[in-house]
Amino acid sequence: MSHDLDTKTAHNIHLAQHIDGIPPERRRLPFRNMRHLLSLHAKTAPDKPYLIHLDKDGNREMLTYAEFNARVHQTANFLYDDCGVRRGDRVATIAYNHSETVIIYMACWILGAAVAPQNVTEDDRRIAFILRNSEAVICLVRHDYLDRAEKIIYGDLIEELGAPNIREIITFGGQATEKYKHFNTLVQNLPTTFLGDGAPVKSNDDTLKKADDVVAQLDDEALLVYTSGTTGAPKGVVLTQYHLLVDAYGISHAQHITGSQRTMCVLPIHHVNGIVMTLITPLLVGGSTVLTRGFSAHNFWRTIIEEKVNIVSVVPTLLQFLLEHSRQQQKEGHGLLGENINRRGLTHFRHFVCGAGTLALALVRDFEDTFGFPILHGYGLSETTCYSCHLPLDLTWEERQSWLLDYGYPSIGVAIITNEMAIFSADGSGQQLGAGERGEICIRGHNVMKNYFKRPDANAETFKFGWFRSGDEGFYREDERGRKFFFITGRIKELINRGGVKFSPFDIEEILLEVKGVKVGLAVAFKNDYYGEEVGAYIVLQDGATVTADEIIAHCRNRMGFEKSPKVVIFGTEIPVSRSGNIRSSRNRLRGG
Repeated sequence: MSHDLDTKTAHNIHLAQHIDGIPPERRRLPFRNMRHLLSLHAKTAPDKPYLIHLDKDGNREMLTYAEFNARVHQTANFLYDDCGVRRGDRVATIAYNHSETVIIYMACWILGAAVAPQNVTEDDRRIAFILRNSEAVICLVRHDYLDRAEKIIYGDLIEELGAPNIREIITFGGQATEKYKHFNTLVQNLPTTFLGDGAPVKSNDDTLKKADDVVAQLDDEALLVYTSGTTGAPKGVVLTQYHLLVDAYGISHAQHITGSQRTMCVLPIHHVNGIVMTLITPLLVGGSTVLTRGFSAHNFWRTIIEEKVNIVSVVPTLLQFLLEHSRQQQKEGHGLLGENINRRGLTHFRHFVCGAGTLALALVRDFEDTFGFPILHGYGLSETTCYSCHLPLDLTWEERQSWLLDYGYPSIGVAIITNEMAIFSADGSGQQLGAGERGEICIRGHNVMKNYFKRPDANAETFKFGWFRSGDEGFYREDERGRKFFFITGRIKELINRGGVKFSPFDIEEILLEVKGVKVGLAVAFKNDYYGEEVGAYIVLQDGATVTADEIIAHCRNRMGFEKSPKVVIFGTEIPVSRSGNIRSSRNRLRGG
């Protein structure tokens, strides 16, 4: 909300939401709200598939635009009449990737309510904090998580649990219970339209008055997602309907995504990548999307072929999983993609979009050499809705590989058309830097968030000089056309400070991954009496590898010198991976938001 912002901070946030001097009030889209967009597709292409849902058992459900629109409106009626959800409310979800989860999101947006989706891999106390902080009025819970949700929401006897603002739990999936309202049962046979542009109703009673407060606007809050954060409580990022749609517009423009194409969502839809890249972007252009329960290396290529998928958004860890699965398949005498999977079935597949984690140079080389499909590396944060930049689609294979491999870091590309990017001095002074100079990656545009929810301190610091400050360190280089290609070199707050000299973990991790036999290499800081912090490494080896700590240290000293090289190497078997598929950094933060 804006009531907790002082005048200066509110002004700076508004400046950070401009693009080329154009304020966000001058819309780049013709739609009045999410409902306007969905209804348009349902009327003009009712039989066109929008959402194809594949559950964990391989069952397939396909919803056309007309069917999806009807289900969404039925759900909106249920939320309005049975649950009392009104415009401006927040609705929490504890769920996983499922068609019903998508329908609930869209129904909330039709009402002008915001969704606060929970990451079920987080601990109970964190989820309880987010539920309280979000001020959500109800919580829709997948039946698998009902016992846990009760403990979190009604946990009065356990310190830091409890969310008294949640006035009702509604279950969905599974069997109906007497204790709670059951979404699947109660939405059946409800009307699929609103009374005019106003309130949804459960009957044709024309004596009911129109509720003007239910007509959603583009400025209505749509998502409240929480950042991982390095220290302290997580921060709620407030995104509006316009943010979701305008960022999807920028993504579709950058990747030439049209209504004739199909994306696939293997990332969790409690996160902006899964929501914006692979749900909202296809919806915006009238395309279709395949939603899976999660990522499966075993089923990945077969699903791409059977569902005729053109584009998939992934994180680097998933690329590594696909490589390892392919190597294992070939060891077992199968083909590159797995048993009885013919590469000729992939003629329709275009590219991978990859962001939200550290993309190692060695992984880029291995993956593209092995599979021959381009990786469109990109970058963005929840605070900028989703993606803010991508490698351009018009690059030749050689040009793209040069930007990925020739500068010490893989380029995250050029800014999409809905935002600008620049490098500023990392000290927060607001001094803009030139090509090749390292500093803080800053962004401004129509896709920059509304604010951090109830965090005036964070808002003031993050928007200190009229740009959104990412906290990520990077630089840019220009091509012959004057386009700025950006690179991320590390997290400013995660730099290892050795005696006043700061080293990027990214730099060190690239060298660690050069060592044959290293599967995962993380640079970590540990306390040192002389330097304050010293460099260490956490290593997970590939199966059968016998590389020693001395060999790893020797390689690093040969490539980087003594100061920057790890002094201690710790071997482990567990890979710290979040549910989004990102390897967690040494400071327990998910890079890229």
